[in-house]
Amino acid sequence: MSSFHRDTWVEVNLDNIYENVRAIQKHVTQDVTVIAVVKANAYGHGDAQVANTALEAGAKYLAVSFLDEAMSLRKQGVNAPILVLGASRVTDVPLAAEENITLTVFQKDWVKDAIDFYKDNQKIRLHLKLDTGMGRIGTRDKEEINEILRLVEMAPSFELEGIYTHFATADELDSDYVEKQFAKFENLLADITKNHNISMIHCGNSAATLRFPTRMFNAVRVGIAMYGLTPSPEMAPTLPFPLKEAFSLHTKLVHVKKLSQGESVSYGATYKTEDEEWIGTVPVGYADGWIRKLQGMNVLVDGKLVPIVGRICMDQFMIKLPYELPIGTNVTLIGSQNEHTISSDDVAQKLETINYEVPCMISYRVPRMFFRNGSIMEVRNYLQDKPASMN
Repeated sequence: MSSFHRDTWVEVNLDNIYENVRAIQKHVTQDVTVIAVVKANAYGHGDAQVANTALEAGAKYLAVSFLDEAMSLRKQGVNAPILVLGASRVTDVPLAAEENITLTVFQKDWVKDAIDFYKDNQKIRLHLKLDTGMGRIGTRDKEEINEILRLVEMAPSFELEGIYTHFATADELDSDYVEKQFAKFENLLADITKNHNISMIHCGNSAATLRFPTRMFNAVRVGIAMYGLTPSPEMAPTLPFPLKEAFSLHTKLVHVKKLSQGESVSYGATYKTEDEEWIGTVPVGYADGWIRKLQGMNVLVDGKLVPIVGRICMDQFMIKLPYELPIGTNVTLIGSQNEHTISSDDVAQKLETINYEVPCMISYRVPRMFFRNGSIMEVRNYLQDKPASMN
């Protein structure tokens, strides 16, 4: 177990992640494969810890953005199938085959180059990405699709295991664009499956999985919902089951002082005390991901909501205390104290962004504490990790 030497940490409730995955699996029925999306260090929660919990809860596959993320899981002993959702280098195909990592394909030239480059007999699994309206990676050209299928079929070391697409507006209640994407995907699939046996077909992100469970083919890719966050605020009233947020962020008071009326706080002197005020300093700043735009955001201390005053510094910010409190008092930035809760949604609203960004933006400087069955299972201090070698 790693240790850490600062009074700021994230708590990740793995029990909540387990329960969210179990609820999602029940929602889509047992014959649909749950692909747990653990890209971006599991949305800032901790890749291997979340992956293992999701697999224990019933997920059968994992998904990441890049091969480096897949290799991180392998190095931490995660042996389940992993799908790389983003683009990969042709020169990394042998590594993917060796490590049993599935790659996404979407360009016929890439497939040609990969077949020319990779001469081993070990199988490499592929998923074909179709662009039905996201406008990101993926092919929408039927001739290119047919050429990719032909090339893979002729290459004995390559196996097309899956086909998928991604919805752009599944988290919006207006379903017109989703229906257009559904129709395009089904049209392309009809042509493909006439002559090709595809074992995995998936189109469902969290929003689509929650909203259209009976239309998800035989696999779903679940990201944000697994972490207990709603894909969009407008979906919140329509959730088929409650989601349990897994991420919370905590720190402690490291300094407390009484300021007189009219004294300034922090850079730029943007805040002046209106009366005598107790000001507390906490060791969190924009280098930890708590960016300057969060000035004025409330945090929780001694069970009460109190505001951040003055500009947030790189490593610290100040809060207006209701009264004198001792150094070492817990301060919650995301999470609960007594009857009050500050959610990732609350932080996202203050930042005028989406809740996806909030756990992702909390940097590697902040240690993660993983809880299971109400007890600390593991502590991860990324600053104590060995640096990666350059290739």
